Amino acid sequence: MDQFIHPSAIVDDGAQIGAGTRIWHFTHVCAGARIGPDCSLGQNVFVGSAAVLGRGVKVQNNVSVYDAVTLEDEVFCGPSVVFTNVYNPRAAIVRKDEYRPTLVRRGASLGANATIVCGVTIGCYGMVAAGAVVKSDTADYSVVAGVPARHVGWISRQGASLVPDRDGYATCHLSGERYRVEAGRCSILSSPFSASSGQG
Repeated sequence: MDQFIHPSAIVDDGAQIGAGTRIWHFTHVCAGARIGPDCSLGQNVFVGSAAVLGRGVKVQNNVSVYDAVTLEDEVFCGPSVVFTNVYNPRAAIVRKDEYRPTLVRRGASLGANATIVCGVTIGCYGMVAAGAVVKSDTADYSVVAGVPARHVGWISRQGASLVPDRDGYATCHLSGERYRVEAGRCSILSSPFSASSGQG
């Protein structure tokens, strides 16, 4: 399926847009940006020239994905999520050579109005609560909330809360997938749908 680009959107020459991607009202995609197939960019989204979006990424309204930000496959960005790329910006000082890369791993979800401070990695299938300010890396399947964001729980690939038993095992009630929580890390043990670990 071909891309859909709304007439009010601006896609600069040199941007790479995957098949089936939809770009909505007043969005600007800069030359050099790489956007995979089957993505959706909502109203008033900005994508920088050195930003990378994987397959099936959904970016809701009023999100700016700046240079040095990478969103892996199936990442969800809620409305008005904020990314940064410089830790100590000044209007009078050019710091483009000081950009700190931000990586949002596969399947992660960022809640509305969350702020992701540059230089961090959001773990696979993690969940950042609405309004949280993330200043450090988060683990795979971790739920973080607050200002600054702190770990508050675990979540499955389907978005169900995981409550480990006293031996550290948890089951997703939506899929039947089994997980193990140990030493501050969560990993998938089995899935009735796939032999894949789902961590890539």
